[in-house]
Amino acid sequence: MRGPWIVGLLLAASLLGACGDPVSDDGAVPPKREPAPTVVRSRGAVLPPEASASRDASNKAGGSRTKAPVVLYLGDSLAVENQQVLGRELRDRAGARYRSAPYPGTALCDYLEGPTERSLVPARDKAAALVRATRPDYVVLQFWGNAWGYTPCMRGITHDRARNAYLTRYASDAERLTEQIEAAAGDGRPRIVWVLQGPDAIAPDRVRRINSVYEERAAASGDLLADAGGAVSPASDRYAWTRYLPCTAYEREHSAYCTQPGQDRTALHRADDHLHFCLAPTTATPRPCPVPSPGIRRMAEAIARTVAEDAARR
Repeated sequence: MRGPWIVGLLLAASLLGACGDPVSDDGAVPPKREPAPTVVRSRGAVLPPEASASRDASNKAGGSRTKAPVVLYLGDSLAVENQQVLGRELRDRAGARYRSAPYPGTALCDYLEGPTERSLVPARDKAAALVRATRPDYVVLQFWGNAWGYTPCMRGITHDRARNAYLTRYASDAERLTEQIEAAAGDGRPRIVWVLQGPDAIAPDRVRRINSVYEERAAASGDLLADAGGAVSPASDRYAWTRYLPCTAYEREHSAYCTQPGQDRTALHRADDHLHFCLAPTTATPRPCPVPSPGIRRMAEAIARTVAEDAARR
């Protein structure tokens, strides 16, 4: 009888370790794990050039000078799982050219250049390096707020044991990352899109505070916010975690996205994973989600809408 119990325990630990600072507000701390090796090298999730060419042609025919924006997407395991859906949404809404380089378990500090501490992101995929290589119009940053021992560059700072230090570190790293992106871009500074996070089932106030860090940084540097987290929150409470939400009109029209039509509600999370939004079983190697998942589409739609609306105004 012990075998199944142990397997279940290990699975739960792996889910939490993939992304997040899995410590409850009551101070219960899971066993520490050594940082896992980086296993996702998603450097080429680039939309085909035909999409951009088609967009430019249609703009010329209509007399518009709008060019297809170039979008760079960086982030953690939530970005890993939704990167392909976001690419499609950006293509459909803005005709964007797109590149993604997310790595699971990362924090903002992982994407900083400089001879500092160990990082889960190789030098070629640091934010500034990719800005120099791709010359994007937008850099979208999706970070849940990882800390824990899983992310070496956080130097052991965790939300549960040092909340002020955790938030101060994230604010400092957000400023440094902005500065590095600006310096790498030169005269063609991209707009940074800070993705606001959804509810945290374990430590609800953590996400509220980490979102405040992103809001303050965007305001200070004149950048953008995409409230993707609001798309997976109840209308009655932005920071209340839930496994289900009422189906949207789109989800009712596309049955794969309304998982319980008889109750007019859809699943955001699997029963065994309160953090991620992919409804496929978790794998040892993080990957783009292979199945229709309402939470992923909702968040990707919110990000793409922010980019498309801003691009249309420029």
